[in-house]
Amino acid sequence: QVQLVESGGGLVQAGGSLRLSCTSSRRTSSNNAMGWFRQAPGKEREFVATISWNGGQQTYADSVKGRFTISRDYGAATVYLQMNSLKPEDSAVYFCAAGRSAVAGSRRDSYAYWGQGTQVTVSS
Repeated sequence: QVQLVESGGGLVQAGGSLRLSCTSSRRTSSNNAMGWFRQAPGKEREFVATISWNGGQQTYADSVKGRFTISRDYGAATVYLQMNSLKPEDSAVYFCAAGRSAVAGSRRDSYAYWGQGTQVTVSS
């Protein structure tokens, strides 16, 4: 069982930045892709970004491309989501997820473990 704990959410003005962190309880997650998803009230959980097991491949949703960056620190068993130029429509609960394999895509069923989420609110 892998436990994931997100942190770094909060309230920020439009145009501002936040960095989310997700720490894994086990280093075995370093052999797997990691991803970030988000869910706004009344909406489906949607894909934000994913990074492959070795960090060599990153994929982003079109809505965040050019503004968000996903990265990982193997020593700290942590994955990050740097969010710049935030918009009110980025407001949501952000979830970290551990993939079932070395590379994962945008589908939720590609991920086996999920964190509890961290709230991001962007004011206009």
